[in-house]
Amino acid sequence: MKLTQSEENYLKSIYHLQQGQDAVSTNALADLLKTRAASVTDMLKKLNAKNLLHYKPYHGFYLSSEGRKVATSIIRRHRLWEVFLAQKLGFGWDEVHSVAEELEHVSSKKLIEKLDAYLGFPPFDPHGDPIPDSKGKVTPAPQIKLIELPESELAQIVSVTNQSKAMLDDLTEKNIGIGTRIEIKKRSLFDQSLQVKVRNKHITLTAELARHLFVKKL
Repeated sequence: MKLTQSEENYLKSIYHLQQGQDAVSTNALADLLKTRAASVTDMLKKLNAKNLLHYKPYHGFYLSSEGRKVATSIIRRHRLWEVFLAQKLGFGWDEVHSVAEELEHVSSKKLIEKLDAYLGFPPFDPHGDPIPDSKGKVTPAPQIKLIELPESELAQIVSVTNQSKAMLDDLTEKNIGIGTRIEIKKRSLFDQSLQVKVRNKHITLTAELARHLFVKKL
C-alpha cells in the first residue's frame, strides 16, 4: 500500500497517542501535529477508507490491525536510523530525531533489514525507546520513573520521554545519558527535587526532569 509522507506521519502520531488508552480524540491529534481539527478530520476519513483505522465522528478513533502494523514499521525505520546516525555518523542524541524524521519515509524493506543486521539488531534507540522487530513486536524494558526510585538504590538510565533539544542539552550538560548509573541520595519535601549521585558527583535534578527519566534497578 502506497502512503504519502503526511499519511505516515498521522499513523505514527496516532500510535503514540493511543498508548495506554482505547481511543484518540481529534483535538489531541491536532494539538500534537499543530494543525487544525478540520484538517485532521479530513485525513482520518482518508485513513479510514484505506482500512488503517476505525473512526466514528465524535467518538474518537484508533488504529486497525493493519494501521498498527504500518505505524510500527515506520517507528522501526525511524529508530534504526537514529541508531545509525548516532553510532556510525557521530550525530548527538539531540540531533538524530529530526534527520530520522526524513529517513523514516524510505520504505525499502530490504534496506531496513540490512540496516538492522549491520547495526547488530539493536533493541533500543539512542533515547532508550524500544525498536519494533521485523514483525512489529515491541518489547519494552522493565523500568520506572526516576522520581519513583527509592533513596539509596542504584539504578541505570534506560530512556528519556521528553526528547526536546532543551531537555537533552540539559542532560548532556549534567553528564547524564542512556546507561548512566544514578542513585538518589535525598528527596526534597518542599519541591520534590532530587539530590542524586552521578559519576561520583552530587547534583540536583528538578522533579519535572526526573519525571521524564526512566531507570531500571541494578
